[in-house]
Amino acid sequence: MDLHHGHNHHSKDSDRNLFVAIILNVLLSVSQIIGGIISGSLSLIADALHNFSDAASLCIALFARTVSRRPPDTLKTFGYQRADTIAALINLTLLIVIGLYIAYEGVIRLANPQQVTGWIIILVAGIALIIDVFTAMITHRISKNNMNMRAAFLHNLSDALSSVSVIIAGVLIILFEWYWTDTVLTFMISAFVLWQGITMLPKTIHLLMEGTPIGLSLEDIKLCMNEVSGVENIHHLHVWNLDENRIALEAHVVMMVSELKEVKVIKDEIKSKLKNKFNITHSTLEFEYYLDISCDENTED
Repeated sequence: MDLHHGHNHHSKDSDRNLFVAIILNVLLSVSQIIGGIISGSLSLIADALHNFSDAASLCIALFARTVSRRPPDTLKTFGYQRADTIAALINLTLLIVIGLYIAYEGVIRLANPQQVTGWIIILVAGIALIIDVFTAMITHRISKNNMNMRAAFLHNLSDALSSVSVIIAGVLIILFEWYWTDTVLTFMISAFVLWQGITMLPKTIHLLMEGTPIGLSLEDIKLCMNEVSGVENIHHLHVWNLDENRIALEAHVVMMVSELKEVKVIKDEIKSKLKNKFNITHSTLEFEYYLDISCDENTED
């Protein structure tokens, strides 16, 4: 009971921190737009739009976390925890779009070099970096074993890198007039964002498509189940993720038993092996069996 209360308290604290991060990112976006207008910097305005997308990704993540905690009901008998995975898919898609947009901005800057002028740009980018790092720390802390929050963390990390690039480029341009540094750093950030998004996206789609959990082999599972005494064959075997942390299995188990009460013993042993060896916590087994009556046959003539 105390552990459950502690978990709920931790979740509420995390949600509160996420809400604070959303407010800070919205305020930052507004301040960057104002700073971009005053300084005449289009790159700062573009970074403001990027920050606004971070606020949107955090809203999606927070909403999904709230929905995923709802208990199972007659409409969603397995519960709502896949809301996290759906949110991850949305955020990763947004991340890839942002990566492509950053690359597009880089190409535009190659064609039309933009002069970063004034310390106001570095000042605003410095404030943005502090907020981005704070937000990234919040999302990273709760991203363990949670695809949804990892996607949100990548959004914040990419934005922190964008702020760093603005600061570095601004300093180098002011000191040495190296205007090309802004474009080079833009392409580097774009490559990082796209690599992260493209790497995580297939895993998210695989989970939503109810694919076999990564790292598990159907053959290994079948062999393990066949090791149980009395099991003759395993077929119609299906294994999938209910959500990122729960694995489910269904299978037909063919057995030879001398008494029907042996079925329960075999079932319990199979379920124990599946849980201990493969962390399969939800298994549905359909038994097909026939009685071994050889011991009851009268061989006397």
